[in-house]
Amino acid sequence: MVSSLFSRLPSLLTVTDEQAMWRVKMDDDPQAFARLVQRWQGPIQRLCIKMLGDAHRAEDLTQEAFTRVFARRKDYEPAGRFSTFLWRIALNLCYDELRKIKRRGESSLEGNADERGEIEFVADIAGPDLQVVREERAEHVRRALLQVSEPYRVVVILRHYEGLKFREIGEVLDIPEGTVKSRMVEALNQLSRLLKPLMNDE
Repeated sequence: MVSSLFSRLPSLLTVTDEQAMWRVKMDDDPQAFARLVQRWQGPIQRLCIKMLGDAHRAEDLTQEAFTRVFARRKDYEPAGRFSTFLWRIALNLCYDELRKIKRRGESSLEGNADERGEIEFVADIAGPDLQVVREERAEHVRRALLQVSEPYRVVVILRHYEGLKFREIGEVLDIPEGTVKSRMVEALNQLSRLLKPLMNDE
């Protein structure tokens, strides 16, 4: 049995996400599912952090997303991209959580998010004093992003932080590519208005 497992490892390392999910769907393949979790846990957790502003909730939702992927494995359509299937599940969890937060009257910004890859406004900064400035600006961007309306926020996150193309974002959100682009324009306008006081202070 051990030898058969090792003999399958090379094929598991070279399969696409779609092939791995097909194995999960048809055979409940634990190795294929583990590969998908390893590949996508980081991006999904980043998405949840940026949507909610709370690293602890994001971690919980990431685990829930993969639980739902496995629970809904029979619903996966092999003609579609696995990433689209996963992004939609994670985003729906984020939307549900944001609705709960609003009902409870909480702030989604807990100040404990582990943020990396923030939008940079200063290029080629060096030195500890200027590094502090960069980190402060990154924090302002993070807080501003959390104030952007949800339909626009998600477009910024998927485009600028996760590197999806407009067409791919349209597939995830099930909206036309043109709508994605118009939402991006509105998102950047909202961010600009929110960040204007910061830029004026400097």
